[in-house]
Amino acid sequence: MAFTYFFRDRQTLELLAEHALPVLKRRRYINVWDAGCAMGPEPYSIAIIFRENMGRFLFRNVTIYATDIQADFGNVIVQGVYPEEKVKRIPSDIFERYFSPNGSDGHYQIDGEIQRAVEFQHHDLRSLEPIREELGLIVCKNVLLHLQPEERVGVYRMFHHALADDGFLVTEQTQKRPDEVRHLFRRVTDVGQVFQKEARV
Repeated sequence: MAFTYFFRDRQTLELLAEHALPVLKRRRYINVWDAGCAMGPEPYSIAIIFRENMGRFLFRNVTIYATDIQADFGNVIVQGVYPEEKVKRIPSDIFERYFSPNGSDGHYQIDGEIQRAVEFQHHDLRSLEPIREELGLIVCKNVLLHLQPEERVGVYRMFHHALADDGFLVTEQTQKRPDEVRHLFRRVTDVGQVFQKEARV
């Protein structure tokens, strides 16, 4: 399972707010898939960035489907409690808005509004079965590098199918798109791995 913590890739979160959210906010419901979420810091970080840039009313229509093949989601779903080392890199003003001490030494409870926006489930990307269709955003980082080349091609094609026509895909900085699927997505920024679906292919 990937080592992770809240706001691990702050640049990508800011790119999502700049490039993806203005498009996603036009949708009545915003469905996001975080594929390879480990124990939750990444999807919760995405939820916080969305909430910061959307306001309470629009944020009620956001659902983030967080999946992983390995994680034991029980305590994350029920408690939403994280140790200090997982949350200490969050900007202080954001941390104060969305976290509070939970009574255990050095542990913090995430805000209920953020917690309710994230749904956890087990999923194996190699099944090539999307969790749903018409997704506005798919985030898949630190997962594709563990797959065989032909498996990566299949996953990219599955992501393309699962996204809405104006949907976005985010991958890790070191992951290059296979040549076979480059035509399926266009890069929307030169400073990060943020892509938008090419609907007419």
